[in-house]
This record gives sequence, structure tokens and C-alpha cells, in this order.
Amino acid sequence: MKNRTFFWFILPSLITMLLFIALPIVSVFVQSLHIEHEAVLTEVENCGPFGCTQELQINVEETQKLKDERPLGQFNGFGTYTNRNHLAFAEISQAWQSREGIGDFFSQALNLPFYRALAFTLAYTFVVTPLVLILGFLIALGVNSLPKRIKGPTIFISLLPMIVTPLIGSLILFWMIDAQGVLGATLQNLFDDPSLSLKASPTLTWIMLMVYGVWHSAPFAFIVFYAGLQTVPADTMEAAMIDGASRWERTRYVVLPHLMPLTVFITLIQLMDNFRVFEPIVGFSAQASATSLSWIIFNDLAGSEGQFFGSAGATSVLTILGVGILLIPVLIRTWRDFNRKVV
Repeated sequence: MKNRTFFWFILPSLITMLLFIALPIVSVFVQSLHIEHEAVLTEVENCGPFGCTQELQINVEETQKLKDERPLGQFNGFGTYTNRNHLAFAEISQAWQSREGIGDFFSQALNLPFYRALAFTLAYTFVVTPLVLILGFLIALGVNSLPKRIKGPTIFISLLPMIVTPLIGSLILFWMIDAQGVLGATLQNLFDDPSLSLKASPTLTWIMLMVYGVWHSAPFAFIVFYAGLQTVPADTMEAAMIDGASRWERTRYVVLPHLMPLTVFITLIQLMDNFRVFEPIVGFSAQASATSLSWIIFNDLAGSEGQFFGSAGATSVLTILGVGILLIPVLIRTWRDFNRKVV
């Protein structure tokens, strides 16, 4: 393909990425460098039967005028990134200096909102992603070996968790683990403990969120792996069987290498999705025990104390950087495999 033809071929995609990806990211970064204007206060004299007093009141007109002149807010540079609600450089430095041990340092760090959310986000990502890959692959192998008559219904049932909207799915599971729900009541009967509640324990809450993440995402991995299994060379499989390879050996040395590009693809998608975990926390009302970076953004924009666009922008940028860091090893492996095939 000539360079000119290639340019016109990818131009629509480039324009789309510029308008809907690059420009919004730049806009968010610029917003993250600003904070909300402080209210303009005016000293007012109030006189009553017992004399006059001086009071400070918000000057609504001047405050609104300031917002109209500088709608982005007051320039704060990278101050938002380093304050207590984000990277908390001062608090982390103080915790390190006053630590009584490495455990004490981490305990103090995890009391900070950003690092507490980051801890759950990373734990969720690194637990759910490999479990989704393993479970999806095992389901694909199982369905692929079923008789043709029951393959269709089985595939349909296996895809139901992916069809359900994430928020609705988390709400359903939330109701099921309630004390009067199916799972909650069953556990209380099994352990003979009427006070047992999955919602009351932070550890159990984390586990339930991760279980939901695997349940919801495994069908995507399953259907991709199942489609890949249909492309495994039959000649290679027959040759392996003739050579006496067991089912496990055929899976390890024939099927897995063949599906490795799909594994990389699923890993990329899952890392990005899981690092942005949000809906289960809202559906489970689990913010008291587990918060994520995406939940912090939501809370800054829709919290009861007001809208903090600069804070939400800073967390968004840090989330994008976090996703990029997670994807680097996978992208490097993909690049090396591509160069090896080209050579």
C-alpha cells in the first residue's frame, strides 16, 4: 500500500482518536492544574439594638464574576497531585520518618484516601485478571468437548453474566448476600450465627467484589478462547495424538501456544477494565470498606460536599498513568513476538 493511500485510509481513525481520546485527556490534565475559586468575602456592618458588629459575608456577585472571568478556577500547578487527597508527599514523608516498622508505615499510608483506593484497585486487578483468564480458558475447553446438541444452550447460559449490565449484576449479588437473601441466609444457617453478615467485614466485602468481578468478566474470556479453539490446526492435534501425547500435553504444547495472542489480548482488556473498577463498589454500597480510583473520581464530581473538578482531573490523570504502567509489560511482550515473527 502506498504512503498516500495508507494516510487516507487511517485518517478517519486518527481524527476520531484525536477528538474523542487525545483532546479529552489534554482537557482533563489542564483542569487538574486548577482548583476551585475561594469565595470572595466582604466585611459587613450589622447594627442592632445593642450596637453594631463587623461580620464577613460571601460576596455573591464578586465570586460569580471571578468564576466567569476564569472558569477553569485558580491555577494550582501540581499542588493537587501532591496534596493529602492524592499522592500526599508531605504525609508519606512524615509517616516514613515516624515509622516504627515497615508495617506501621504501610498502615499509615493506607489511611490516606488515594493509597487506600490504590491498594484495593491493584488487589482487585491482580486477583481478578488471572482468575478470569484461567476460568475462561477452562470453560472454553469444557464447552468445546461437549456434544454439538448441547453446545448452543451451554454457550448461551455461559454468556448471561456478560449480558447483564454491571451495575444491575452487582445489585443482584448484593441482594443475594443480604441477611434475608439466598446466600446471606444460607451462610447464617450453615454457621448457626444470625449476626453473620458479608457486608460487615471489609475482608469479606473485598472477596465478594472480586468474586463478582470474575463472574462478570469470565464469559468474555470464555467466548474469545472458545473462538480461538476452533482455529487450532487439526493436523497438529492429530500428529500429537499419534505420537502418544496426553490431553494435558496437547493442551500445554499445542493449544496454549496457539492461543497465546488471544491471551495477550484478553489480558490487555482485563487489565484496563479491572483497574477502572467502579460499578461493583456502587452496587454493593461498599465504599466504607473498599474504594477505587474511579470511585474517588465519582465522589469528587457527585459527592455531597460539592464538585471538585481539579481533584477529579488529577485522579483521572493518575489512573491513566496507572493503566499505562500496567500495560507496559504486556505491550513489550507483544512487540517482541511481532519482531520475532517478522524476522
